[in-house]
Amino acid sequence: MFLDETTGKWLVLGVMVTVSVALLVGSRQQPFPEISGRFGWVLLSISLLLAVGEQAPRPMSLSFLLIFVLGVGSIGVLAGVHHMVRTRRDVFIAPMSGFLFCVGAGGLMVQTWPDLATFEQWAGFVMLVMLGGGQTWLVFRGLLIGRLPLAWSQAGMVALQRGQLAGEHGAIACFERGWDADEEHLNPMAYVALHRIHAFLGHEKEARTWLEAFEDAGGEASVAAPWIEAIEQGLGSVNQPLTPLSADKKGSEQE
Repeated sequence: MFLDETTGKWLVLGVMVTVSVALLVGSRQQPFPEISGRFGWVLLSISLLLAVGEQAPRPMSLSFLLIFVLGVGSIGVLAGVHHMVRTRRDVFIAPMSGFLFCVGAGGLMVQTWPDLATFEQWAGFVMLVMLGGGQTWLVFRGLLIGRLPLAWSQAGMVALQRGQLAGEHGAIACFERGWDADEEHLNPMAYVALHRIHAFLGHEKEARTWLEAFEDAGGEASVAAPWIEAIEQGLGSVNQPLTPLSADKKGSEQE
């Protein structure tokens, strides 16, 4: 052991708190912040309970704490990869949980390192390298290139149905992130939504800009009719008049 057991436990708890705070802060940049935010609150609550438990007459051992962190990290990685690959609604849980998984696995390996034979030490070293490679992939896939255009469009529709047009997670902000050069079929969905919302709000210049982008992407033929109907229904629930698409189009042609 490089550190005494008490110091090691507080370092592990510090990592848990750091990861939980990072999840809470980073969730604000996700289309559905409740996913990583909820996991962050659960992890923070568990960390605080474990910290309080250190004041008990017989606190848990470092080995048990590392096993617990390994389990929490593995659950977080599985849930995070599911959201990152399947639902495509969150890319933050997987890499942050990967740090917990690596801390748990690496800590257990360090604890038992002096008692291992030479072959076991080499096998452990290879495993640590593989863990580092997997964590690098999670960070690269999630934090660096993880884009969620479909999720942002879904979040924009949810905000629209709630009547929340402006704000950090309002419909406009969400739809402005709901396009991707690699998934061009999603672009006209965001463009038509932004045009209709700005036309609804009376922002003629912005509405005309997004209308041009929408027509360049293929126009109404590139978007399913139910999507446009859902946008109009959501705007209709805000109880304000909606500027027709044709009116704006004629105005742009006259100019």
